[in-house]
Amino acid sequence: MRKYFPLFGTFLFLSLIFFSCGKQAIREITVDPGSPDTIPTDYYQHGIFVINEGNYNWGNASISFVDYNTGAITQNVFDKENGRDLGDVAQCMKIFNGKGYIVVNNSNRIEVVDIKTFKSIKTITGFYSPRNISFINSSKAYVTNLQSNISILDLRSNEITGSIPVEGWTENQVLYDPYMFVTAIGEYREPSFRRNPMILVIDTRTDLIIDTIPTGKEPIGLIMDNQHKLWVLCSGGYDYFEAPSLIRIDPGNRKIEEVFTFSTTQTVPSRLSINTSGDTLYFLNGGIYQMPICERGIPIHPLVNANGRLFYGLSVHPSSGFIFVSDALDYVQNGMVYQYNTSGTLIRQFSVGRIPGSFCFTTDSLR
Repeated sequence: MRKYFPLFGTFLFLSLIFFSCGKQAIREITVDPGSPDTIPTDYYQHGIFVINEGNYNWGNASISFVDYNTGAITQNVFDKENGRDLGDVAQCMKIFNGKGYIVVNNSNRIEVVDIKTFKSIKTITGFYSPRNISFINSSKAYVTNLQSNISILDLRSNEITGSIPVEGWTENQVLYDPYMFVTAIGEYREPSFRRNPMILVIDTRTDLIIDTIPTGKEPIGLIMDNQHKLWVLCSGGYDYFEAPSLIRIDPGNRKIEEVFTFSTTQTVPSRLSINTSGDTLYFLNGGIYQMPICERGIPIHPLVNANGRLFYGLSVHPSSGFIFVSDALDYVQNGMVYQYNTSGTLIRQFSVGRIPGSFCFTTDSLR
């Protein structure tokens, strides 16, 4: 049986930071930003956040922050600034209109913070194991859930105002205005969640599902390239009921254009990402793989070998193109983040929190 890295509450993945283009000494600078009187009012606006899931049911999720100007790392940012724990399993974080939206899966909530100070603005509850948030316009967002329905969020009040009925687990989202494409993995409970994987097509003007596109088992990754083609990464399903696949879809006519099938391996592909110019895909399959969108087959050799590390999260910096990957180690120790250039050369490495799963880049880090 191939080794499987679960996607549930405690597990998902990605990583951290942006610095100069040249290779630099690998080191870590860990700091406490000091007392509230000494922290600049826009301290957290200039850097990169690492979202550490923490252990399922342990309530030890956290956020690590890398200062863009100095490279200094601040651990447990939410706890420091708000005097309370973030919660159980931090899934992802997105920035919109000067606010950070932190999706906390097993706590069934989204923490909204001021991105300059990281002070809490509001805690939104009423979700069903939330997974991902996507912003449609200045007043509306969709939140996918593990257990039930897609939540509709009013960004003016930061309240749930409705839902879109779906059967079980939904995950990633891509907006192709006015339509939101959403990966639907199906009922998450055993054994039925293996059935009916698809992409949902939602008209964001009416909040109605107007079409579906069938996929391979467990469509866990979804991105759009510079040719406006959707790419869907399918893991093959729990216990591997079929080979993993990478599917290219034309979102205009909602037709599958090509299916790339993975050979049987000891790991499962995950963490689909894309580079700055939108012409090269990246994903994990043990190591880090790089695949131009014009390629005619799945790459055989990794760009970066795992070399015994448990690569868990992957992200490509939106402007620099640097590749960030996290190592969850044994899921108990604090994790690591590695920064590579596009040639696969290691630039830096950093210690972060427990089970680092994803990244969030502030506007200033994109220069």
